Formats: sequence, C-alpha cells, structure tokens
Amino acid sequence: MFSKRFAFSIAATLLALAAPAAHAGSAIFGTTNVQYLYGTTYADFNDDFSGYVDDDKASIITIEHFDVWKYGDNFFFVDITNPDREGDRFASADKGTGAYYAELSPRLSIGKILGTPLAFGPIVDFLITTTLEIPGNGVEQTYLYGLAADLKIPGFQFFQFNWYLRNAQDSELKTGQQITLAWGAPFKIGSVAFSFEGFFDYAWGEDPKTPGGSYQDNIITAPRFLIDVGSIFGKPGNFQAGVEYQIWRNKYGIDGMDEDVAQAMVKWIIQ
Repeated sequence: MFSKRFAFSIAATLLALAAPAAHAGSAIFGTTNVQYLYGTTYADFNDDFSGYVDDDKASIITIEHFDVWKYGDNFFFVDITNPDREGDRFASADKGTGAYYAELSPRLSIGKILGTPLAFGPIVDFLITTTLEIPGNGVEQTYLYGLAADLKIPGFQFFQFNWYLRNAQDSELKTGQQITLAWGAPFKIGSVAFSFEGFFDYAWGEDPKTPGGSYQDNIITAPRFLIDVGSIFGKPGNFQAGVEYQIWRNKYGIDGMDEDVAQAMVKWIIQ
C-alpha cells in the first residue's frame, strides 16, 4: 500500500502537469459559467452539534470552468454558500456568510500522450484523473487520483466514468475509493433547447484508523434539468434556468444524515 505522503506527491505532480495549459494559451476549448441556486431542505448540524436538521435554507453561488487542451482537460468549481445571508458553514455548526468549497480536477489523456487512439466500443479514451477537494473552514483537503474512461453514449454530449483512490491530508481515515460519473445531454423540443446534466459520487472504504470511530460510505448525486431561456428569444447559449435536485446519503460520512433538496437554479454562461 502506498504511503499517504507518496500518494500526495503523485497527485500534486499530476495537478502541476495539467495546470499550465490554461497559462500557455494551449486550450482548444473552454467555457465558464456562474450559477445561483436556492433550496430550503439542506441537511446540516444543529446549533449545539448534538444532532442535525433537514430544513436549512441556503443560497449558493457556483463558478464553474472547463477547458480542453492538447493532452487532457481541466474542470474547476467553487461553491460560495450564503453569500447574501448568515447560515451554517460547510460541515460545521458555526454561523457565517460566504463559506466556500472548491474542487480542481485535471485529467491527462493516455491516448493523446502516447499518440495512439485507445477508442473501442463505447470507450473514447482512457485518462489519468485527479481531483483536489478544498473545503474552506479548516476541514482537511483530500487528494483523489485514479483512472477514467470517456464514453460515447447516444444522446449525450459527454459521459465520464472516473475511479479514484481517496487520501485525506493528515487524516485519521484510511485510504478509500470513489466512483464519479459526470454527464451532459442537450436536447430540443421544437426550437427550445434543454439540457440534462449532473454527477454521481459514491465514496467508500474511508474507515477510521482509531478503533470505535465511525465514517460511513456515502453517495451524492445532483441531476439538473435546465431550459435554455435565450433560445426562446433567438439568443441561445447564454442563460439557462431550471432545477437541480441534490440527493446525499450519509452526508459528511455520518450515518443517517440524509439530504434531499430541490434547488431552484439559474446559470449564466459567460465564455
């Protein structure tokens, strides 16, 4: 079994290799968007941290960026929770405004690096995949690294399958694993454009090193259904609105802390 220090070195190296693409002007394609979401049934800790509630209200501003370059792709997002009001911070009973959570996910295409197409059947390419999870309130960062496959599925603009090892920095948790799916499926009804997007994460095996501890396997998925509002007025591709439904089982790895929240959503595509 790799040591965590060695695992961090691998992940950090891959992150460093992928990051320069944006600065070298080598991006083949790039897009950035800003989202606003609002929901009323988020699960979170109660005020004295003795339990949790499932009726938290929150507004979230999300900034997303995705680009493709010669040897892979990069995805980044940051969630800013309650930028306009006081509410619970990420994984905490503390109150405040503007709590954030971010992820950086560069991937390197094995086929492009080798100069050899690896496509067969529904598989378009195999990739080395990494993610850095960056909580904003002192919760430790987590490095993820593994392998991915991009799939060609009828009706989908993209469909990704990512498998990771999870290593929480300076953690009392053992190394775990995670499967992440991500997809996007645009479609039209008449002249009006729609999109079905989302992700699915299943993380398991991060058992506590200390006897008697508890950290549960957890699932989070957030499918979203959006209408391209601009397409109604002959200006598609700039503004979308709809709903994102977030489902989280054993949130934060806590047994029985479940979340089901419908989030009203608007999305501005600025690049």
